Amino acid sequence: MFGSSKRRVFQPTAYGNTRRSRRIPRWVVLMLSGIVLGAGGLLFLQKSYGPTRLTVEQSEQLHYDLNSSNMDKQRLQSQFNQQAHDLKQKTTTVADQATQLKQAQEQVTKLTAEVQLFADAMPPDPRGTSPGIRAASFRSEDGQLHYQILVMQDKGKTQAFTGEVELVVAGRYANRKSGNIDLPPFPIELEQYSHVGGAAALPEGFTPRQVTIKITEQGSKKLSATRTIRVAS
Repeated sequence: MFGSSKRRVFQPTAYGNTRRSRRIPRWVVLMLSGIVLGAGGLLFLQKSYGPTRLTVEQSEQLHYDLNSSNMDKQRLQSQFNQQAHDLKQKTTTVADQATQLKQAQEQVTKLTAEVQLFADAMPPDPRGTSPGIRAASFRSEDGQLHYQILVMQDKGKTQAFTGEVELVVAGRYANRKSGNIDLPPFPIELEQYSHVGGAAALPEGFTPRQVTIKITEQGSKKLSATRTIRVAS
């Protein structure tokens, strides 16, 4: 009855006071575990299936290859530009040549028509042969006989003629003796008309007076046309 008035405090255990320890919340553990697992999985995927990391040497080589590719691209672009320029110039040249060709064809057509008018107006061969020697001229100069001969077939005769022309020159030598000279024959081909011209050497001191033209058909000795023309002084 006369003891202390303090009440005894209830003790949960027989070992006195114990302080309860604090535990890490379960959600924190789960979150950290998820982060660790996620990072590990990401590293695994990158290593297994992701692009391979380049070494320093590989990176430098890639940079060098890239620069080389850019230089090649610039070179090819320059070549392409040059070729495009050349193509443009050639296209212009071709267009100009096409225009010139067209003009030349028109001129040829005009000249052909004019020549046809001239041919139609030529007098016939006095012998009336076809082919005939419609016109011819000869002149002597510097020891040579220069000649121009127009041979024609009648209009409407479509078969081409192939033959040989022989010139027999009559004249006088330096000793005043007369004589004939057979010049080397030459071939001739024509459909409606053909103009032949040239020069042949004469013997020294020989003065030509007249020339007899003889035309024979190829493979035949028979005369197809003949005519005698005086040599111009």
